[in-house]
Amino acid sequence: MTDDSTPGNVPMRRRRRFPGISSRAYEHPADRSALVALRRLTGFDTVFKALNALLPERSLRLLFLSDSVRVSEAQFPHLHAMLLDASYVLDLKKVPLMYVAQNPQPNAMCVGLDEPIIVVTTGLVELLDEEEMRAVVGHETGHALSGHSVYRTLLLFLTNLALKVAWIPLGNVAVTAIVTALREWFRKSELSADRAGLLVGQDPQASMRGLMKVAGGNHLHEMNVDAFLAQAEEYERAGDLRDSVLKILNVLPRSHPFATVRAAELKRWAESRDYQRIMDGHYPRRDEDKDTSVGDSFRDSASHYADTVKSSKDPLFKLVGDIAGGAGDLGGRLRDRFMGAAGAGGGTAGGANGDRGGRGGAADGDGDGRS
Repeated sequence: MTDDSTPGNVPMRRRRRFPGISSRAYEHPADRSALVALRRLTGFDTVFKALNALLPERSLRLLFLSDSVRVSEAQFPHLHAMLLDASYVLDLKKVPLMYVAQNPQPNAMCVGLDEPIIVVTTGLVELLDEEEMRAVVGHETGHALSGHSVYRTLLLFLTNLALKVAWIPLGNVAVTAIVTALREWFRKSELSADRAGLLVGQDPQASMRGLMKVAGGNHLHEMNVDAFLAQAEEYERAGDLRDSVLKILNVLPRSHPFATVRAAELKRWAESRDYQRIMDGHYPRRDEDKDTSVGDSFRDSASHYADTVKSSKDPLFKLVGDIAGGAGDLGGRLRDRFMGAAGAGGGTAGGANGDRGGRGGAADGDGDGRS
């Protein structure tokens, strides 16, 4: 698993490679459950092949080829080396194409239906140092491995369509609803790709610095990673229910989670047992993907959200947890009262019926308590 001879400009330290790794190893629970369900859906591949005729993938490829710089040994060779290295670490069967687009806004994306294309802006290339950029390239390579580029392309297409049909009564409403749902999924997919970036770079501090620079610019001497992470904690716990609602409204139009939130999520995962198991070579393989249970993925997702609600310091999440706990207490009280009434109603003449009623009450009561 340890390799010192990965291609390209590799850091002067030992890093792990993950042969045959499945994207399930690093995918966020909500992202993973949606993808597993789609992959196992009958006719899913056929539907997307049909959509290929409608979606402007060929146009995108020609656009980047004609108006951007393609990364290669001759152009942006340091990025080319990082791309080869990221594909090697995550064991991609085919190295994606990569372009640099002139745009002062720091950004990167992975698009394409048949074959993913990675695009990074000049603003991002100029902002990040080598190790921070390595995490970004790993992030986008993770999108490619997960198959996110398909849905990202669909999101771009529908976003443009929403603008074009805005004048049609109710037409924009329907498209906007789909775009909103796709954005919610995409925000979760960004958390997954951040994890992939960490697996490629294997430098948590570099990943944190990159997110901090995206938020605050190229002023590293003026910033501090620990203080930046403290902002995330303050953001999560601060305010009242009004602030919780404002947080939701603020994030709805965004394709990415907020930078502090991403940094905090990544730090938690980097310190988790799941991350350490992957680094030790224990992770799901691609050849096992076909045996993945949709139900297990949804249960993992539900368990993750339940834990999030319990541990969150956000006022709205705490209220949800209190309500859920109150409902459980109420169910327990109703069960006890019902069982008590059933036991009191059972006399000597009707003892058999009373016994059956008591057992039935207990079974019903346990069911209410578990829900």
